[in-house]
Amino acid sequence: MASQCVSPLPVKGSRRKHPLLENLLLVLTLISVFIGIGIAFFVRQFQPSQRTIDMIGFPGELFMNVLKSLILPLIAASLVSGLSQLDTRQSGRIGAFAALYYAITMVLAVTTGICLVLLIHPGDPSIKEHFASENDSHPANVSALEKLMDLLRNMFPDNIVQATFQQMETEYVEIRPPTNVSSTTAIVHAVHRHIDGMNTLGMIMFFIALGLVMGHLGREAKPLADLFNALNKDLSSTARMLALYVLTVFIGLMIHLFLTLPAILFVATRKNPYRYMRGLLQAAITALGTASTAASLPVTFRCVEQNNGVHPQYTKFVLPVGALVNMDGTALYEAVASMFIAQMNGMEMTPGAVLTMAFTATLASLGAASMPSAGLVTMLIVLTAVGLPASDVTMIIAVDWLLDRIRTATNVIGDGIGCGFVEAMVERRRRRKLFGSEAENDIGRTEEQLANETQKQKQTECGTVENGKCRRRTISESAKMEEDENGTTEGRRQILI
Repeated sequence: MASQCVSPLPVKGSRRKHPLLENLLLVLTLISVFIGIGIAFFVRQFQPSQRTIDMIGFPGELFMNVLKSLILPLIAASLVSGLSQLDTRQSGRIGAFAALYYAITMVLAVTTGICLVLLIHPGDPSIKEHFASENDSHPANVSALEKLMDLLRNMFPDNIVQATFQQMETEYVEIRPPTNVSSTTAIVHAVHRHIDGMNTLGMIMFFIALGLVMGHLGREAKPLADLFNALNKDLSSTARMLALYVLTVFIGLMIHLFLTLPAILFVATRKNPYRYMRGLLQAAITALGTASTAASLPVTFRCVEQNNGVHPQYTKFVLPVGALVNMDGTALYEAVASMFIAQMNGMEMTPGAVLTMAFTATLASLGAASMPSAGLVTMLIVLTAVGLPASDVTMIIAVDWLLDRIRTATNVIGDGIGCGFVEAMVERRRRRKLFGSEAENDIGRTEEQLANETQKQKQTECGTVENGKCRRRTISESAKMEEDENGTTEGRRQILI
């Protein structure tokens, strides 16, 4: 079955843009970074007051407020738009194996990032001159179990409107006895209170459910799905990061790209995964240049179908959904970045805190748009959910344009490998079911049916069957059959001519 693929080559007669114009966003970002560094060194010589520093940083504050305001529509648009395409009634097996692949790769990516950031420990409290005041309000004696319970409470809020601007948190409050009582022992009670900040986990779970329901409704939910698709716009931003942090993210992406993903594909296909990845090279280069999974989608289609021979029935389902949902590189990046900022703030890395960051980064990556630097917005989701100051994201600005392209290439290759994984698993299950049904049919046949089939086979092989015995063809019968066959063959040749 032939498929039409969009060629990334320019159309004949069209003028090719100058490389600087094609990468205008990248050029302007680099220029802005160097201008900002130059102004900072220049202003530092005059030892400006805190008020002057606040005035200089005021445009950045407005920019951060705009990014925060985009969190809710971004989650709603991306999750509902992506998950509403999972039509389980028409593509049950493909959807199930695709969801399994997405879940496995995201969990492994987040785990890789957390292990590396704990091993390398790129964050140092000395990097920050002042700790954010937000951390002072969080008591240190809250147990990991309470943190996990708060995570589950926020995942299933009782008021979806309140979840847009508040989240639930457990706090231990000491209640001292009255002054006229001889006992001076204070009683500690766990109090559940709402704090300012969007309940991102609750919003994510709500929009996941909404997207799945819309996927089941099909055409009836198409107008609402079109609305969310229209809201899923391009978001571009940049970030500055320290050298050790960049190294941590880079190593994590390389481990996931060249070890984890090939291992998953090898388990499914039992073939050389690196040969399959070589067929995705052009799509990876396109992703490095555009920093957008959606922009690389036409080239990814061509590489997967033509270079690796995957059937279009799998690519047409897995690739579009994967461009919105399968964000392995983004999940790894957000897990490392959140723990990096936590280390800078001197936050203790308890098992409950690590689990919260890992789970939040996995879910938040589902809300990342397949556009350049959309991971910065979802990074704010993770920081808000774990109680870290969102303003610290400004400390990891300067090289996000580079990491954004690397993690986009990781996402694109992950989508391509996902097609091979889903095809291998579905075809394997189909073969098992086919062979199993044939065996059942053989068992269900009666002895009379088997005898008739045996008699027909003997008649085909040796001529006729008389009294249950095979009678050999005579010489004249064989010659006549050979003559008939030659005549038929000659007739076919004349028709072809």
